[in-house]
Amino acid sequence: MIQAILFMEASMTREATVVTDLSNREFLERFAAAGRIGLSGGVTLVDKAICRAERHLDEQEAWSHWSHAFLFQGRRADGHHWVIESDLQIHRKHIHLGVQENRISKYFDERLYTTLAVLDLGLTEAQAATLVCAGLELVANRARYSVRELFGTLIALRRPELRGRNNLLARQSSLYCSALVHHLFRKAGLDLAPGVHLKNTTPEDIARMALPHTAYVLRREASPGRLTRLKAQLRLKVGARLRHLKQRNKRSHRQV
Repeated sequence: MIQAILFMEASMTREATVVTDLSNREFLERFAAAGRIGLSGGVTLVDKAICRAERHLDEQEAWSHWSHAFLFQGRRADGHHWVIESDLQIHRKHIHLGVQENRISKYFDERLYTTLAVLDLGLTEAQAATLVCAGLELVANRARYSVRELFGTLIALRRPELRGRNNLLARQSSLYCSALVHHLFRKAGLDLAPGVHLKNTTPEDIARMALPHTAYVLRREASPGRLTRLKAQLRLKVGARLRHLKQRNKRSHRQV
């Protein structure tokens, strides 16, 4: 099912198309294109920790859906869509920590990536090429992924007055995922999060950007977590036990 929703913010319109009946592969193959932004949310402890930290950006302190951001560079000669991202990629006998290129097939696993979004700002081919070229330059220069800067961003989330300043734990030649995306769009003359220093940018900041855009969101019904299932089982057991005790007490009274 596909549902279109219009959001009005600061006199600007952004449209969100929510999709619920596609696989990750079908969703990305349909909406990926050069210069578009990708967002993902997952089930790992790191994903959950980032989504929880981003609650400080919400008035109701709701957790974010997004823990990672990346840039689509388009379909290449091999027939695959590729992305530019700053991430920790682990292969057999090889660990790559930093800005890198990956096929979108990385995000086909629905057990790991439970929520996806593609943000289309309606860029021209020239603008998209500028973004991709700037991203490839960082790949070639082996820009690093800084876990330390993530902690600096967490501090800024708790102290909003720090959001516009340089990351307290900043390192040279380092960019984590959403900082990379913010940096690339600034290179193209577009500020995704005005007033937020690029090294304090979160995936949620990008999801909430005020620039006119269309958001394609793949959202599924969340399956009950292990704790939720245990609570439900416990309630059933307690309820059954209470009913058994009531029935036994009734029999005892009748016998008396």
